[in-house]
Amino acid sequence: MWQRIQTLYLFLATGLVVSLFFCTKAGDIPYTDYWPYLVLLIVTGFLQVMALTTYRHRVFQMRTSVLSAIILLGLQGWLVYDAVSTHNDPVFHVSAIFPIVAVILDFLAARSILADELLVRSADRLRSAKRKKQ
Repeated sequence: MWQRIQTLYLFLATGLVVSLFFCTKAGDIPYTDYWPYLVLLIVTGFLQVMALTTYRHRVFQMRTSVLSAIILLGLQGWLVYDAVSTHNDPVFHVSAIFPIVAVILDFLAARSILADELLVRSADRLRSAKRKKQ
């Protein structure tokens, strides 16, 4: 499990999403004080953990990582919208870029998972062709 690059990508993305539970957004307000952010963080955290632990089911793992990335894109858009619309001079903390970095890591993981799945399918096809030949 840990020897694959997609597991490392998913682990880093999971760490970034979980760290948002303990970080604050602009104005020293935790992300968990606003309940829609809390719901999105719980959903993406759950999807990240599922993607990290379902390494034997590559297609499901790829789908959950892509779904988590899409939800994180929505969260990032919402954070930007809130920062721009509520403050005259928006102040961003470092934690404001965590969702977009997690999205990039999720898409990199999905690409690596797809490459592994294609490799396994081609090997299965070669094995089945060899069996039919004998």
